Amino acid sequence: MTRTERAAVVGAALIAIATPALLLGIGREPVPAIPPAQPLLAARPAAAGTTVYTRDLFGSGGQGAAADDAPAPEGAPELAGIVGRIGADAVALVRTTDGRTRTIAVGESVDGWVLESLAIDAAYFTRGGQKARVPLPAGE
Repeated sequence: MTRTERAAVVGAALIAIATPALLLGIGREPVPAIPPAQPLLAARPAAAGTTVYTRDLFGSGGQGAAADDAPAPEGAPELAGIVGRIGADAVALVRTTDGRTRTIAVGESVDGWVLESLAIDAAYFTRGGQKARVPLPAGE
């Protein structure tokens, strides 16, 4: 090995030894501790006029009843119950104007009212331009 080659190998060895020390910052000030992370999502207070946060969990009609819990229009079917899985195979048990109880699925009609959708605590009907939210009767 020539003198130049030997100098190149020694220089490369010195660089290989010094590089990790430089990268790790030996002799530098310690890195300050990282403060705890702030949560990405934080609970926000309810906006004025919203009823979602103040409604009773099962719509029992307590002091937090929503504004859309107004009585259904005259002649709307009376909801006796909801059977099945909402969004899958649920049907509504309704009392017709003549006092009979029927089961109807979404899209079917009773006394001229078409069942548009079902929720966990109400049924939504339409007739012409009228819309009605018929809540489940309050339990005892």
